[in-house]
Amino acid sequence: MTNYGLITGAGTGIGAAIAERLAAEGTNLILVSRDVARLDETAGRLRAAHGIEVRTLSLDLSRPEAPAELAEHLAGTEVDLLINNAAVAHVGTVADTGPGRIRATVDLNAAAVAETTARFLPAMLARGRGAVVNIASTAAYSPAPWNAAYAASKSFVLSFTQALAVETEGTGVRVVAVSPGAVETPMNPGHFRGKRRPDQVADTVMAALRGRAPAVVDGRFYAAQAFVFSRILPTRTASRLLGRFFAKAAALPR
Repeated sequence: MTNYGLITGAGTGIGAAIAERLAAEGTNLILVSRDVARLDETAGRLRAAHGIEVRTLSLDLSRPEAPAELAEHLAGTEVDLLINNAAVAHVGTVADTGPGRIRATVDLNAAAVAETTARFLPAMLARGRGAVVNIASTAAYSPAPWNAAYAASKSFVLSFTQALAVETEGTGVRVVAVSPGAVETPMNPGHFRGKRRPDQVADTVMAALRGRAPAVVDGRFYAAQAFVFSRILPTRTASRLLGRFFAKAAALPR
């Protein structure tokens, strides 16, 4: 039976970069995204460049029923690597963002990650091999005013993954959370000091798969930031500092 790596949010950005790294190692892939055009473009490029099998599925994982649909669609498929990367952020106050977007953010960033993991993990445990990588964020390490739902949802991802890493010790299944900071993507253009590229995050993910730590922060600058914000600064101080950054971002045209 053919084994696959399953990547959500794989049409572009970090997800596509991770797919490129895995394809170069000969991993057959299942790519999931809402953006059909970018998904097909990425899949075609990987097939041509690496001669691997790439399956695609257009799916909006913010819908509560989507993780079940994903598992049903892949019934009988051996998924040895799950990378939960799909996520969304809406910069602004909670009041201005609105209840619908807040709910969709939490459903996609947190609920879908937990349920998708729970649906594919048992088979990995039964086989005694596999890996789950959940993409969190440096925003997980402190509350973030003007990006509150995103930071809170990523904090859930970090905590959930760290707990799962303990639950799966000695099973042959690797579980790790990778937390990027600011990353240059089509949805997040523009350059400033410290911003990372998707391929750099992908390299961190590949290294994390070979490591043993339950949580890894991408890039030295962001690793230091996460340490300071979560271990040294009082929560209110860290929140105010992050809030200033996101307040400026919220004032930009979107």
